[in-house]
Amino acid sequence: MTEPTPRQDLLTVHVPLDAGRAYDILIGRGLIDTAGAAVAALGGRRAAIVTDATVGALYAARLRTSLERAGLQAGVVTVAPGEASKSYAGFAEVCDGLLALKVERGDLVVALGGGVVGDLAGFAAATLRRGVRFVQVPTSLLAQVDSSVGGKTGINAPLGKNLIGAFHQPRLVLADTAALDTLSEREMRAGYAEVAKYGLIADPGFFEWCEANWRGIFSGGPEREQAVASCCRAKAAVVTRDEREDGERALLNLGHTFGHALERLTGYDSARLVHGEGVAIGMALAFRFSARLGLCGGQDAGRVANHLALAGLPTRLQAVPGGCGTVESILDAMTQDKKVRDGALTFILARGIGQSFIAPGIDRAAVAAFLEDELASHRDL
Repeated sequence: MTEPTPRQDLLTVHVPLDAGRAYDILIGRGLIDTAGAAVAALGGRRAAIVTDATVGALYAARLRTSLERAGLQAGVVTVAPGEASKSYAGFAEVCDGLLALKVERGDLVVALGGGVVGDLAGFAAATLRRGVRFVQVPTSLLAQVDSSVGGKTGINAPLGKNLIGAFHQPRLVLADTAALDTLSEREMRAGYAEVAKYGLIADPGFFEWCEANWRGIFSGGPEREQAVASCCRAKAAVVTRDEREDGERALLNLGHTFGHALERLTGYDSARLVHGEGVAIGMALAFRFSARLGLCGGQDAGRVANHLALAGLPTRLQAVPGGCGTVESILDAMTQDKKVRDGALTFILARGIGQSFIAPGIDRAAVAAFLEDELASHRDL
């Protein structure tokens, strides 16, 4: 059988890292069925697919067929869906599965799934035989615009999210936007939080574009590919300048200090809170906290919360099902954030939409007073 002809209208974003580690992000519909040729061009005899049971049922056979058509030996390692698989046990399960498939250093690991699978498979690839190459095939909006790009891999620890990991860049990213057609509305909304994030960090024009075009992203119009490409370009530029998060790459964590704490406090239970929902609440909190500190106007904080709410995302602590604990429990969860330095909290705050900045050494008492008021408030912006 011959490999299907790839579409000619793919968008390409190049990540120009040095030392021969540059790679491309291909964006468009139908990439899962034509992945084999692109993956085989990287070299190697085997391509081991890592996926979860939900995504695997939809796409693993199709991807495997494409890889085998291109002359690669292909196998599949499947984990349970959900954040709970990003654990020590999930990591061991994936590594054992890859070794059982006889993956060698010259072979490839292919992450097929959302952010959980990408982080988990990437970390396994970073450590298996002291490092094998891997390819990202992200199937969620969140993964396509954010987590599949930039080389952050890892698992969660009981004390916090993504505390165990490594920087390990993919050799190729294939973002098949048709895969988003099968996402639930909740998963699309959660991914959209990361789309809006890129405008809020440093591109007010893109945030304005999102306000006008977000429905097209959800419905699968050309706005979807435009949004994925825009976010990937923005992230590629930051990663190229600051690969290991020694400086400005921390800006990509806008909303994450609050959001990661909420995920920990809900026990990474996706029935209560998924990552993008935590980020949405976190971004709304970051802008309200910035307004409280006199850094930006209240109208900016209101605009952010209003847009996120219009897209169906939560913007308040009270929106977390089952509650999110006390002020002290939230603060305690925040102290395990990777941006903490010498025990002092670091936040990404904003002087306005598209004007985010790194704010180290934020006073704990100020954060506590803000959270106290937030927990006491039941008003919607």
